[in-house]
Amino acid sequence: MKIAVFSAKPYDKIFLNEALKARNGSGSNIQLIYYDYSLNPETVSLVQGTDAVCVFVNDVLNEEVLEALVEKGVSAVLLRCAGYNNVDLQAAERLELFVANVPAYSPEAVAEFAVALIQTLNRKTHRAYNRVREGNFNLNGLLGRTLAGKTVGIVGVGKIGISLARIMRGFGCTLLAYDPFPNPAFNEFGEYKPLEELLPACDIVSLHCPLMEKTRHIINSKTLALMKTDAMLVNTSRGGLIDSQAVVQALKEKKLGGLALDVYEAEGQLFYNDHSGEIIKDDALARLISFPNVLICGHQGFFTEEALREISVCTLRNLEDFMMERHCPNSLVTDGNKLARADSHPVRIV
Repeated sequence: MKIAVFSAKPYDKIFLNEALKARNGSGSNIQLIYYDYSLNPETVSLVQGTDAVCVFVNDVLNEEVLEALVEKGVSAVLLRCAGYNNVDLQAAERLELFVANVPAYSPEAVAEFAVALIQTLNRKTHRAYNRVREGNFNLNGLLGRTLAGKTVGIVGVGKIGISLARIMRGFGCTLLAYDPFPNPAFNEFGEYKPLEELLPACDIVSLHCPLMEKTRHIINSKTLALMKTDAMLVNTSRGGLIDSQAVVQALKEKKLGGLALDVYEAEGQLFYNDHSGEIIKDDALARLISFPNVLICGHQGFFTEEALREISVCTLRNLEDFMMERHCPNSLVTDGNKLARADSHPVRIV
């Protein structure tokens, strides 16, 4: 069985090869073909002769690409991530494609990175580091705030949200949360509030919800107006949760205290690649980078050894489920991480 792995970085190859080797005989009939570039309408022709594609967050899996995949004999789409907003699930269902994600890989990795962003932006350690390298030990402009006693709002209370709550409670913070589907596990850390009540009460708001039509631009001009003018906004989930133009305006008008991003709504053509020798044409991103109270990273919250190992193992497990389903087409896979199709069943999240 041949698998075309797109957006494959050196670390992807290391951990996928390691996971494949660990599976011993069960992986002996699997061949991974790596491509550094992303899957899109221009590169989909490369999948000729492969059984499945393995993709990442910024690969394009719209109707056009999915139809081309099926025409070339591809039967499965394996996502090396939890998010699936880049997949046209309706088209996948119509085309009877098996689609599986990795729903929960080291949630602590993302939660810990959110805390790293909070502390870096709050205590301005990135600026202090650059000053000291130039022999400047002046503290002016580096004033931060003590986190103990501050109120932190968590928007989206899945495994990552719970992990963040656990950490922030350790800092001595008061915790509030918003989620249309409340997770009882949060009750020991704080209380749930409607979004319009949470935002005005919080010193820090951290986003941990999936991107879908109901959450797209959940942070916009109206919701930003509800926040404290010195509040910090953190997003380590999906870029489309924030209206970039609205947040630029809020920062310009000093109606937002700080912004820390590990994701950006137009990151697809930029993140995970080196553009240091190019002109960044995205005006909103260029403006955000120019603010002294904005910190932006390149979608690295997941980037730990443990998470990469878990992603690789789960991806191969999903592949085995696909192989089993293909040989037993009437079986229904319910392994908790499927967007998969079994005969007469719709594409779904189980």
